[in-house]
Amino acid sequence: MTTSRISLDEWSTLNDTIMGGKSQAGCRLTPEGLLLEGDVIADGGGFVSCRSPLFRPPLDLSSFTGLRMAIQGEGRTLKFAVACSDGLMGLTEMIPGGLRWVTAVPTEAEGQSVVEIPFKDLQPVIRAKPVGLPVRFDCSAITRLQLLHSRFDESGSTNTGFRPGAIRLLIHSLEAYE
Repeated sequence: MTTSRISLDEWSTLNDTIMGGKSQAGCRLTPEGLLLEGDVIADGGGFVSCRSPLFRPPLDLSSFTGLRMAIQGEGRTLKFAVACSDGLMGLTEMIPGGLRWVTAVPTEAEGQSVVEIPFKDLQPVIRAKPVGLPVRFDCSAITRLQLLHSRFDESGSTNTGFRPGAIRLLIHSLEAYE
């Protein structure tokens, strides 16, 4: 089985403070992987995240089935988001928050979880709300990746695996798989 490792270099933090929330977390590269740690506050937003830089040119993962991540996630249900070219002349990028393709990422309470994220399971959302627009996921033009811990799940409902308070997530690896 062929895989392609995705770099965790230059990922940055994006928290609910962009919308008036009070969560404080930061991500940084360590010898073990990409570490996101801080404090999640449910009121006023309720999310913390690490996201890749914009991929220019976009990543072409069309020869792969999905992404595989090895992560220590404290038993939380996370959300993985993928941005791609939309085929609508970039119109979805003009929407505040942009269109993202997301799925739930459950993790084990102890140790490392290896999670597969098939591209076919990704659902289109804008700011945690499902999208009814006729959009198409394009795995040949991926522009950004993001891992979030949010009080909302991929359908916009309450994330039953959400836990406010201290958080420490460690992404050991991220790769595309066939």
